[in-house]
Amino acid sequence: MAPLPPNDTPLGTCLVRKPVALQFGTSGRRGLLLDLTQLEVFLNALAELEYLQSLPPQDGGIVRGDVFYFAHDLRPSSSRFVDLPPRRGELAQAIEYAIRTAGMKPINLGCIPTPALMLHAMTRGKGSIMVTGSHIPFDRNGYKLNTAVGELLKQHEGPINEHVLEVRQRLYEQPFDASPFDEQGMLKSGSSALSQARDDAALAYLARYTQFFGDSALRGLRLLVYQHSAVGRDLLPEILRSVGAEVVCAGRSETFVPIDTENIGAAELAAVQTLFDEAVAEYGAFDAVVSTDGDSDRPLILGVEPGTQTLRFFGGDLVGMVTAEYLGADAAVVPISCNDAIDRGRLKSITEPKTRIGSPFVIAGMERARAQGKSAVCGWEANGGFLTGTDFVRDGRVLAALPTRDSVLPMLAVLSASRAAGMALTELFGQLPARFSRAALLKDFPRPVGLEIVRRLSPVDPAVAELGFADGSPAARSAGGARYPLDEAAADRATAIRQDLTHFFTPGLGFAPISALSFVDGVRIFFLNGEVAHLRPSGNADELRIYAVADTQARADAIVAAAIAEPGGILRQLERWAR
Repeated sequence: MAPLPPNDTPLGTCLVRKPVALQFGTSGRRGLLLDLTQLEVFLNALAELEYLQSLPPQDGGIVRGDVFYFAHDLRPSSSRFVDLPPRRGELAQAIEYAIRTAGMKPINLGCIPTPALMLHAMTRGKGSIMVTGSHIPFDRNGYKLNTAVGELLKQHEGPINEHVLEVRQRLYEQPFDASPFDEQGMLKSGSSALSQARDDAALAYLARYTQFFGDSALRGLRLLVYQHSAVGRDLLPEILRSVGAEVVCAGRSETFVPIDTENIGAAELAAVQTLFDEAVAEYGAFDAVVSTDGDSDRPLILGVEPGTQTLRFFGGDLVGMVTAEYLGADAAVVPISCNDAIDRGRLKSITEPKTRIGSPFVIAGMERARAQGKSAVCGWEANGGFLTGTDFVRDGRVLAALPTRDSVLPMLAVLSASRAAGMALTELFGQLPARFSRAALLKDFPRPVGLEIVRRLSPVDPAVAELGFADGSPAARSAGGARYPLDEAAADRATAIRQDLTHFFTPGLGFAPISALSFVDGVRIFFLNGEVAHLRPSGNADELRIYAVADTQARADAIVAAAIAEPGGILRQLERWAR
């Protein structure tokens, strides 16, 4: 048979499925696995790498020909093929190919936590990529690029997206026969193995905490580690044992479990309680249950109620408060979604202006605090990820700055504080101001509709960050806290926004009159009785989140329950209103 004539048709016109551009989310890029062809991942990663090569070293730039680190989580599509159909996956292989194509030398650090990858690369002045979908559902995935000096920041995203367009055009114009990608957007070479993984990053991550906390910080504590499918499920028990704890592991899963540490509801808590009860029956009492999300950059910490042996979940915003006090921070940066207990306790005087939600915004806030002369700077998110913007010193031991979400530091700090004080975790957290929070979300909530809800409930002028209604008429403030004048039309809109919200957050559901609104990220609603409800669309998924703060856990839970009830809860009512 005669050979087929060469196919000079451009790759872009041969693709059988219309590409869906991979977007930046709150932190990193994520999307539906169906849309994550290896071509789409490759071209975005290649554009990002080329962009980093254009930056100077002090801004995180990388040098062509240098090493570049990558790692991946345990989500099947991160390193293996998954038949949907069509076949998708081996995203880490596409990333490794992009690194080589950019003229870099890829170094595979294997299956390790995201902060372990960042620590290893940043201390060497190198860039890195973590292939992970974090906590999002099985049918999604993504990756996160880090510069040579830290996380990719929001100001980088615009120039990168412009370069993505150039790279996309360059690759799509290649003749099909000359392209390494087939008509499905997958590598023609088929399945391939990753380069040999190294374990030095995992060992360095373990040593970081053993050296800072010492080998007896948790001596006497018995901990149950819920392993599920977290990438750090084997490293975490090793770290805990290295600082003196007795550890039992449970709940290991070879099926991906999407643990969202910001959305621990009754079902998730009941599942861990069952594991805990079974472990107690076999091994005896435990002091706490600990775990992480999928890429192990967010902690899950549960205390044990004395007497009842029921588990109590501690939100990441409260975990951050205990950790900051333990470290002796002089500046704390948190996003607007965090529990306002921080404004009522010992950390009030060191709390910086609230940021938008997402680690890049917290990092920018930490950089501002450092520029103002603060020397012990930290930050955290409501999901529990804890960031250090400076080195910290305790008992003569130095913990180097790690400006990315970390799960192990807050876990060890909280447990160490509990042991040092000689009290259970429930008692330790009981010393914080009595403010209780709950977060939840509705899935299958179209993101464009969520964005439209926020648009309708926000001032036209983006300079207005807050609205207050102290005397019945609206008063505005800018992001810096200065009073901001409102003309008649803007004042009328502010009043209308308050009235619209009152139709959903009604007295019949127990809500007091609305006293103020914040638009730093989404719409945060303050009520006269001190309660808070915060609406925010997901940064990269079809989800709408609700954050609640109240004087009792029962009331915070009730606010969230009223919001996410199906089919007629507050969020679904807002959805129908905005369509």
